Amino acid sequence: MTSSPQPAHRLRTAARAAHTSPVAELRRLLLGPLAAPDRPLPHHTLLAVCPNSKAVARAALHAAQDARSPLLYAATLNQVDRDGGYTGWTPEALAAFVNDERKRLNVDVPVLLGLDHGGPWAKDAHRTAGLDTETALTETKRSIEACVAAGYDLLHLDPAAGPPGADTPLPLDTLVERTVTLLHHAETVRHAQDRGPLAYEVGSDDPRGGLHNGDRLRDFLHRLHTALNAHNLPPPSFVVGDLGTRLDSGTFDPEQAQALVATAAEFDALVKGHYTDDVETPWDYPLSGVGGANVGPGLSATEAAAVRELSALEQRLGKQSGIDEALRTAVVESERWRKWLRPDEQGSAFADLPASRQRWLIDTGSRYVWSHSPVEAARDRLYDHVAPYRDAEAFVQWRIQTAILRYMHAFNLVGLADKMANHLSEESASP
Repeated sequence: MTSSPQPAHRLRTAARAAHTSPVAELRRLLLGPLAAPDRPLPHHTLLAVCPNSKAVARAALHAAQDARSPLLYAATLNQVDRDGGYTGWTPEALAAFVNDERKRLNVDVPVLLGLDHGGPWAKDAHRTAGLDTETALTETKRSIEACVAAGYDLLHLDPAAGPPGADTPLPLDTLVERTVTLLHHAETVRHAQDRGPLAYEVGSDDPRGGLHNGDRLRDFLHRLHTALNAHNLPPPSFVVGDLGTRLDSGTFDPEQAQALVATAAEFDALVKGHYTDDVETPWDYPLSGVGGANVGPGLSATEAAAVRELSALEQRLGKQSGIDEALRTAVVESERWRKWLRPDEQGSAFADLPASRQRWLIDTGSRYVWSHSPVEAARDRLYDHVAPYRDAEAFVQWRIQTAILRYMHAFNLVGLADKMANHLSEESASP
């Protein structure tokens, strides 16, 4: 495979020349010159990785460079925010970590930072504090300001996360009004900070959004575009809809996805799916024309499984770090596992759940506690204990990287960075 020099630089240069964002330039390529040969739809699905730990964020860079694929990060406000989130990262700290690692690893494929679920009540702390609408919007705006200052490339403005107990679905006018309010604020901030153009992701897969059919999505996008045009605001590059995925189901609905893709294409936007973790048929995403997909908790589960395998090795060596108990205790005490209980499990004590469900909740919930001091200390002891027989850090990274590469292959991303760079080179050379 022939590698073009600096695809990341090529993309950002092309975006600046077109007075647009790198993400919007990617959208143009996927819907235009790099679209499927037999239909005017994308046949590449961009992968957005939730940076829920240093190991995951680092493995994503390795995987992207190996696959020669663009990489998007999608950081929720629970993960990364002004208060450090559960990772300990502020937007500025995440940007610094990714930039330092990118340079250290000589990564030259496009790496783009994004906000995931940026909206009122999308952060658990908003709900816990019982914030009213005005306060929740104000807090979200402050988080958006931090993301813009950190150099994020893509902002998902999620209008459907609350308030808790709201009717389902929310009125379309409410979804549009919240989206325009947040997008207008982001544009005001980026101009004040003298930042380049941003890309936006709108819509939601939350049931409150009700964006699971083409007609309602079309109505939402039509009203949204009308409002954005009235305020001279940029159109979205991505729209999120319900593709039939759930965190613990593995399902994906190709017919539903295709209907949403056809609707989004009317507005020159790509459909982006959330909760893509462990979907049983990831290759159906590009076949359905889906332009992007987020993966997060499943990679934390992969990280937890790798750590558990190292713990088994440690036990064979006759040593005990306490990592299994530290991880379990931290997840249970965090109480965050409760938000992922099924309807028939509501009100159950953790210990009363089936062993398989406890394991799943610990593995996917590990993302909330990797940065907790007792877990970090136990993990350090584990790595020290197995060091004579295993490079623990490299092992965990390999396991996560392998999982990410599975998505990149299924999403037809291998070699896309170079294909993109070659096409941009040809465009710039044309008279």
